[in-house]
Amino acid sequence: MSRAGEFVQDLGKALMMPISVIAAAGIFLGLAAALQNPAIVGEGMIHAQAMQQVIGFIRKVAGALFANLPLLFAIAAAVGLARDEKPTAALAAVIGFITLHVGVNFSLTAQGLTPETTSVSAFMAKGYSQTEAVMYAAEFANTLGIFSYQMSVLGGVVAGIVTVLLHNRFYTIQLPAAIAYFGGRRFVPIITVIVLPVVGLALSFIWPLIAGAIIRLGEFIGQSGAAGTFFYALTERILIPTGLHHILNETVRFTPVGGMVHVDNESIIGALSIFNFALAHPGELADNVVREATRFLAQGKIPVMMFGLPAAALAICRCAKPEHKQRVKALMMAGALASFTTGITEPLEFSFIFVSPLLFIFHAVMTGLSFALSQLLGVMIGNVQGGLIDFIVFGVLGGAKTAWWFSLMLGAIWFPVYYFTFRFIILRTNARTPGREETRDAPEAALAGAGNGETALIIEGLGGRDNIKAVDCCFTRLRVKVADMQKVQEPALKQSGASGIIRATQNDIQVIYGPQVESIATAVKQNLLVQQS
Repeated sequence: MSRAGEFVQDLGKALMMPISVIAAAGIFLGLAAALQNPAIVGEGMIHAQAMQQVIGFIRKVAGALFANLPLLFAIAAAVGLARDEKPTAALAAVIGFITLHVGVNFSLTAQGLTPETTSVSAFMAKGYSQTEAVMYAAEFANTLGIFSYQMSVLGGVVAGIVTVLLHNRFYTIQLPAAIAYFGGRRFVPIITVIVLPVVGLALSFIWPLIAGAIIRLGEFIGQSGAAGTFFYALTERILIPTGLHHILNETVRFTPVGGMVHVDNESIIGALSIFNFALAHPGELADNVVREATRFLAQGKIPVMMFGLPAAALAICRCAKPEHKQRVKALMMAGALASFTTGITEPLEFSFIFVSPLLFIFHAVMTGLSFALSQLLGVMIGNVQGGLIDFIVFGVLGGAKTAWWFSLMLGAIWFPVYYFTFRFIILRTNARTPGREETRDAPEAALAGAGNGETALIIEGLGGRDNIKAVDCCFTRLRVKVADMQKVQEPALKQSGASGIIRATQNDIQVIYGPQVESIATAVKQNLLVQQS
């Protein structure tokens, strides 16, 4: 894969950093909304002053996170893409984000565009209709108190990427002796202050074209109805092996592709942003507006994650050879539980993605159908995961307006369809799913590493400590940069408990371990430090 491909892989990983925080904040908002629903907690709780103050506090905290998402994404992009000195990159990203918007502000002011001249009343005074005035005024916003274009998360990503490119180029720079103090990492914030305002100036002239193109794409998807939803979900699943599904998800969640609404001269951009705004501001958005946003969110995943994939796990267990059933049962049970409760599916998906394209295509099509049918049935369940937690918090506790029972009805269909289809394809094509693969002895290096524990086995499987250049992780994948891909030993990694391995580029490998990957990554890093000391 090209260097550009590596960059996109790393960017997708970096953008997952703030998503985990936002998903958790969304759960708290969902619980707060449930505690304000008299049908759930009764009228007494609604009038309990202490409880309402707690709920108000939760909304304030979550609202602050959502309001500053662009800044969080700028920091995440810089930290995730920085080669070294990540704290410096984070600081520079904050500086870059601010100064980029200062550059945009300077350009807008020079063009006579100010908060006063871009207000709804000012546009209506120029002869615009009220709808046109509201839409035009919504193109502008105050970002950290700076009047700028409403660039949402995309503006933060641009600031983070430009900043980290400067960081990676200059964090080791050596200056002449007289000014050597300002060299190295200290030079990064300095060059950021110089370059990012200029980027902001340039961006101010091309942003209207970018925004217009994104809005038109969003309108096209919106006008496509359930068909557009189907193709979004189908594409998202097909991209799973590449890791690029994160890019598609964030585009829908935080850009006009996922929808845009205007409230009190403020633009709420992206499906997840709209849903979270509705949670934080009860009654300010109509249910049909929120429902249009949630068609891209958790509701389409629930029949697949809670019912379909656990059924697939059962089929894989039943089809395993007798001597392997106990091992496969433990593996599939862990994957099915993760999928059912949290919506984390990759440990299960990678047990069949590469061994049977037919199973993978079937799974992708069924996911697309789940999203499309959930939309047609009027389901309104948001957030990002799609497991039991989201179903309970944003579905059942959300009340009758969420139409959560349709998710259960679809699930009741998806379970037998997945089970019998998986069973039929596995047996008919002799697919090498877990427990049906040919038995091979592990290589000597893998067996030697096993004696030193799972972490040592992982390091051996990655080609040894000298072959490992960087270690990181996302929700389910250990992401490693290696010097020589030929030294990677997949049997050793499989023996360490990996459910799948992706050679993303010539130097990037992703090893799927599931929700426990964070502790695995930490153990590998600590082991490498011990070996180096």
